[in-house]
Amino acid sequence: MTVNADLLVRVRKLLDKAEATTNSHEADAFSRKAAELIADHRIDPDRLAAVDAADDLEVREIEIGRGAYVRARLALLQAIAEANDVRVVFQARPHGTVALAAGFRSDLDVVEVMYTALHQQASSQMASVKRQTGAATQRFRRSFLFGFADRIGEVLGESNQRAEGKVRPGDAAVRSARALATTTRNDRVDEFAAASFGRVRTARAPGAAQVGGWGAGAAAASRADIGRTRLPGRRALGRAPRA
Repeated sequence: MTVNADLLVRVRKLLDKAEATTNSHEADAFSRKAAELIADHRIDPDRLAAVDAADDLEVREIEIGRGAYVRARLALLQAIAEANDVRVVFQARPHGTVALAAGFRSDLDVVEVMYTALHQQASSQMASVKRQTGAATQRFRRSFLFGFADRIGEVLGESNQRAEGKVRPGDAAVRSARALATTTRNDRVDEFAAASFGRVRTARAPGAAQVGGWGAGAAAASRADIGRTRLPGRRALGRAPRA
């Protein structure tokens, strides 16, 4: 059977939409339709994986700023990016640190909006914390943001697992379609990021976080509104060590 290019693009878009949406019902509907077309037209997965469905890959700059909380802000951005199939490195520039995020435009939109919203939530809670000295306050707030970022990464990972678990065990075709979409999408992002970023060197690990601040930040992140149902020389980032 000969499969025309328009049909391949249509199926590819359905799979990409299923992977990109934060709504589990939409993801299930997109995946089912894609699986139906794959079965009806006996589409070869290798041909499908090679299709460009025009969700453009790009590199987006996200301003992180300067000061004592830069690495903690980067940790928050990294946690959100990992959950949305976006790769991140950063550059120190004269006006401050800039994160370079590589991925599909739809994923980058989600990452940028979520980062802004979650950073605002964390900042508003950090601002209410005062310690005996300015230095102690800064240490607590920095640790708070690291703990917040770490827990947000866990929350988003748990959210993704729950969404995947809503596919019924018997839906083998849907699971297969989603697995194909995830693998090919991630491969394309990895290849694009490698070509766009060029040579990347690992950054020095940030200083240890204070236990009390970390715990307070993690607790705040567990209560945070992550908004998933509403929000449609370079150095690689590393995780902050626990105190």
